[in-house]
Amino acid sequence: MAVEPPAQSTLAAVGVHAGYEDGPVLNGVDLEIVSGRPPTGLIGPSGVGKTTLIDVLHGSLRPSAGTATFNGQPVARLRFSAAKVFTAGARFMSQDSMTILDPTETVAGRLAVAAKEARKGGRPHDVGPEEMLAVVGLAGSYLSRAMRTLSGGEQQRVALATALATRPAILVLDEPLSAVDPAGRARIAGDLGRLIDDLGIGVLLASQDLRLIGALCPRVAFMAEGRIVATGSLGEVLASDHPDVRDMAENARAANELPR
Repeated sequence: MAVEPPAQSTLAAVGVHAGYEDGPVLNGVDLEIVSGRPPTGLIGPSGVGKTTLIDVLHGSLRPSAGTATFNGQPVARLRFSAAKVFTAGARFMSQDSMTILDPTETVAGRLAVAAKEARKGGRPHDVGPEEMLAVVGLAGSYLSRAMRTLSGGEQQRVALATALATRPAILVLDEPLSAVDPAGRARIAGDLGRLIDDLGIGVLLASQDLRLIGALCPRVAFMAEGRIVATGSLGEVLASDHPDVRDMAENARAANELPR
């Protein structure tokens, strides 16, 4: 019997500790992303463990302590129908999403794979590939393009369209638009924000781009020392007394990177 996705989905880390052979990275992280709630931004210094946390939430890295769950089930243990529901219902976009293993792979082919995953996971799939490309600012003519012929920014746009193609309940983004020019980034952020709101997608956005975080995320979590040290609106978080927060806020003001 197929596993039916619930009306509301939750991706959560509870007391997560994790790391690699050269040492620990996460030191007791608690974070919850729920469909239907406003997006959460994840910020902090480079190398602090944002991507490590996302790997744990994805199930590709097992925590040494604590748990990462999707709708109450440990993500590292999901099998069969439950794994298909997770694959379609919680979509992840990172630099790995841009990997091209088949030089003949087309944009249409990549979106078709996502549509197949949506059907297997019981997600509604009533959206055409042209519509998904439009959300990320690409014309339908890109469907016939080979992935290897695209620029870095175009590949990021396709990766985001692919993540959205299953109409996910949860969307986890790790520096999703770093290769897109600022003007294009602003346009995509506007369209993406409206789609997230319309579909009730729960979003975790990890980025160093504070303008993007400010545009999309009413709630922000700041990571330092392997844990979440401040939460709130972007302004509230950047007003924290934590030294790492102060450093980021001062650097952002000096570079005029804070949203106006």
